[in-house]
Amino acid sequence: MVEPGNTNLSIGKQCKLLSISRSSFYYMPKGETTLNLILMRQIDEQFLETPFFGVRQMTWHLRNEGHLVNEKRIRRLMRLMGLMPIYQKPITSKAAKGHKTYPYLLRDLRVTRPNQVWAADITYLPMRKGFLYLVAIMDWHTRKVLAWRISNTLEADFCVDALNEAIARFGPPEIMNTDQGSQFTSFAWTDRLRRSGVRISMDGKGRFLDNIFVERLWRSLKYECVYLHAWETGSEARAGIRKWMEFYNHKRPHTAHGGHPPAVVYWLKKDDMETDQQAQRVA
Repeated sequence: MVEPGNTNLSIGKQCKLLSISRSSFYYMPKGETTLNLILMRQIDEQFLETPFFGVRQMTWHLRNEGHLVNEKRIRRLMRLMGLMPIYQKPITSKAAKGHKTYPYLLRDLRVTRPNQVWAADITYLPMRKGFLYLVAIMDWHTRKVLAWRISNTLEADFCVDALNEAIARFGPPEIMNTDQGSQFTSFAWTDRLRRSGVRISMDGKGRFLDNIFVERLWRSLKYECVYLHAWETGSEARAGIRKWMEFYNHKRPHTAHGGHPPAVVYWLKKDDMETDQQAQRVA
């Protein structure tokens, strides 16, 4: 999103507008050791089972599995992975300094139609020799994944790209719900929502269950796709995720919909809504 050749705005000014540091624009990741990648894979698998594990509990778990690790290393790796225990919140899930947070709007709200509420979240994707991050935007009522993007950093731009695609294809929702991570409190993200007339909702700190439907998506994705492969490149990972997302949206039976896939339910409900609206206009 930063344009080095822009003659009107300096790189520093562009970074400030996008709520990212100038140093992060120039940063080149060094990569993790083989051992750290193994630890991150095990942390990710355990976190799906016990999302309430903080640094201390995860360290104990890994020691019980035979790894001689200390809390300092596990804290750094969990922060790098963007993991957010229910009762503790690492730095990567906190709003950046100066970023505005918003109240949680979904408590006691009945979500009964497509595009009433969307949710977005980020997860860690292990590969054979590295890792990536995945963001997905989901329709809360039908569970359909509307857009997704993969990135090798936790900057906000890949989240905004997914949001732009979702709005362009499906129109804006009434409410967007996320956690309080710096990507979702950034100016680039919140300004795009405000300009589209979307009400912004954010989970309470450490409230894993506030975005439970996306968390369930991550669990299904990882057990049915990610953990079954050892992707070598970002292109392989992207192709694998794309194939599974197509399966999830169009073919995978969903319990909440009586066995119907999310995309089928989304378009049926939208068609019903449009038919009702036309009938009301005629009346």
